[in-house]
Amino acid sequence: MTSLTRKLFSKREEKLLVLGMVIIAANAGGAWSPIGDVTTTMLWIGGQITSANIIVKLILPSMVCTLVPLAIITFRFKGKEEKAIQVKSDRKGAEFEKNLILFAGIGALVFVPVFKTITHLPPFMGILFGLGVLWILTEIIHRKKDDDEKGRYSVVHALRKIDTPSILFFLGILVAVAALQSTGQLKQMAEMLQNAIGNENVIVMTLGVFSAIIDNVPLVAAAMGMYDLSVYPTDHYFWEFLAYCCGTGGSALIIGSAAGVAVMGMEKIEFLWYFKKITVLALLGYFAGAFLYILMEPFFGA
Repeated sequence: MTSLTRKLFSKREEKLLVLGMVIIAANAGGAWSPIGDVTTTMLWIGGQITSANIIVKLILPSMVCTLVPLAIITFRFKGKEEKAIQVKSDRKGAEFEKNLILFAGIGALVFVPVFKTITHLPPFMGILFGLGVLWILTEIIHRKKDDDEKGRYSVVHALRKIDTPSILFFLGILVAVAALQSTGQLKQMAEMLQNAIGNENVIVMTLGVFSAIIDNVPLVAAAMGMYDLSVYPTDHYFWEFLAYCCGTGGSALIIGSAAGVAVMGMEKIEFLWYFKKITVLALLGYFAGAFLYILMEPFFGA
């Protein structure tokens, strides 16, 4: 989306405002899907939520989280900018190949929850199965090309670009949280929050706001260690609200989510600019979606 925005907007201020909305939309869009955000995926894999239920419960709050700031930011634009974008391919059949891989890739991702529901196997096996299908498909499509041309479009080439440091970073976070859980520190934290605040909604919304400062992955991992399934069973109100708050709360600061950090690195957005221009909008959307979820819950039941 950052690359696309560069082509659509020539004025830097307008481009950055749109990118701020991209960050909000990316985080809100991932919160309601079991494969859309790391935190929701963690809760899904851990058995705290189920795929169909989280989609039904969170899709409307997530949409409100995006639409509220979008409606406000629209008034900041003056006039209408139109710029023709021409994309040419120098290879016959390239358009068909790109569309085939695109839809096959999306299908492989969407298939993961279905795979888990049918087979009851871990989700990583479903995504690796999809990767295997894509691998075979790309080898068939590019089988007649020379090695240099084929190499750029192969799965092997994509695997070489895996961000290993980020994977190790998340691994370290989860190991650290597991150590805190095994020593009983997380249980003590849960008791402290319960005694100090008491209200579940306030606790979860506070965790969501903290996710803008502390990465949402360790926050959700800690919450999973603080409150087990015997206290809050699968598809409980608490887990669903946690998925929404920790998934969207990171939009409040540009350093609060992977999407924000990626955009900041690509477009050199300053922390203070984002804080002045986007933070309030992100918080308005965040609290609007949260209050909508609270109002919707009586209609679904606990």
